[in-house]
Amino acid sequence: MKSPKIIFWNVDTQADFMEPDGKLYVQGAEEIRPVLGKITRFASEKNVRVVNTADYHLINSAEISNSPDFVNTFPPHCMAETKGAMYIPETDPERPIIIDWNQELMLNSRLDNPGRFRNVLIRKDAFDVFAGNPYTDSVLDIIQPDRIFVYGVTTNVCVDQAVTGLAERGKEVFVFSDAIKELPNIPLPFEKWKKLGITQIPFSDVEKYMG
Repeated sequence: MKSPKIIFWNVDTQADFMEPDGKLYVQGAEEIRPVLGKITRFASEKNVRVVNTADYHLINSAEISNSPDFVNTFPPHCMAETKGAMYIPETDPERPIIIDWNQELMLNSRLDNPGRFRNVLIRKDAFDVFAGNPYTDSVLDIIQPDRIFVYGVTTNVCVDQAVTGLAERGKEVFVFSDAIKELPNIPLPFEKWKKLGITQIPFSDVEKYMG
């Protein structure tokens, strides 16, 4: 039997979410940082391709508001060219190819070269990486992963949008349960994930699912 084509999917582990002084700090995010570091090292050692997504907003972005409701709109965060938009050291992607949401790009099969482009960085301007960057589906079409392991923040917003979108596109999706963190006051999506066939596992079990 042919082995599945596997990638990791790092969701928005950026300073404004992960650091206590970040613009939209996720309470308790520091608890998952050691595991995030282990995931990044594992991917490097095993030469696993990583798609890294990142909020990258402009002041007129739809989800940015000075009177946010903290469900559909939020205060300014992960603004373009700011420190808050940078990844934390534990997940900072090594030599990524950057796919911007607001630049015209020509993507082709050369992207399917893990040796040259092991890390892909998709910048987005919406919770949903598929709505927030017009090239996300093209990246998936070129890489063509079968099995995707997802982690990052936040569980009930951007992680949920990512795993739901991936599952709806026919991918086998796993979530590292000890490498996600949620926002308060928004329902958790775990029952929906089960219905979509999304499996949660601790990162320590990852090698059981790599073959």
